[in-house]
Amino acid sequence: MFFGSVEKPPRLSEFELEVPEELIADHPTKKRDECNLMVLDRKKETIEHKKFTDIIDYLNKGDVLVMNNTRVYPARLYAFKDKSEAKVEVFLLRELSGDLWEAMVKPARKVRIGNKLIFGDGVECDVIDNTVSGGRVLRFEYNVPDLHEFIEQVGHSPLPPYIEREPIPEDKDNYQTVYATERGSVAAPTAGTHFSKELLKKIEKKGIKLAYITLH
Repeated sequence: MFFGSVEKPPRLSEFELEVPEELIADHPTKKRDECNLMVLDRKKETIEHKKFTDIIDYLNKGDVLVMNNTRVYPARLYAFKDKSEAKVEVFLLRELSGDLWEAMVKPARKVRIGNKLIFGDGVECDVIDNTVSGGRVLRFEYNVPDLHEFIEQVGHSPLPPYIEREPIPEDKDNYQTVYATERGSVAAPTAGTHFSKELLKKIEKKGIKLAYITLH
């Protein structure tokens, strides 16, 4: 038998962090490996501020660095409703089967089952169902040779929600790791975006192994 009081679990609001807008970078550094690196030494209980290129100093010969080689596809598309011609943002989440996709739409309240969304160039979709998370199931119809190629051409890379600016063409490279090969993610594994090809070569030259897994 247990006697005593049980502490209440923490509330989500206790973990909120206010970040001043002037400290939020709207664009990445010109060289991806020149960003800041914070190093916490748990034994010494110290905090140091370094550059990301200094990460090689904390890796030793024989270490294995595991990299997620998932590749982000430009999952944010824009369409028009067939009757009202209202603009709709479509954020593709995952391909279900065949031409069925799960997606988030904005404004969600104006996109209902039975609506048709038109993307242009002979590509459109029907809204056929709702998801438990508030999204929609879309069935695509298209006259282009390859739907994935169409998405790559007209889609925009999803930006982190704290970046409030319009997407630009450079985002497709900036928010992609240099070792991305397996298409399937709607967001980049952000810790890996700071590795440059030059830095990875130096890491390998030091005798550190690079291993790759795919986690979309």
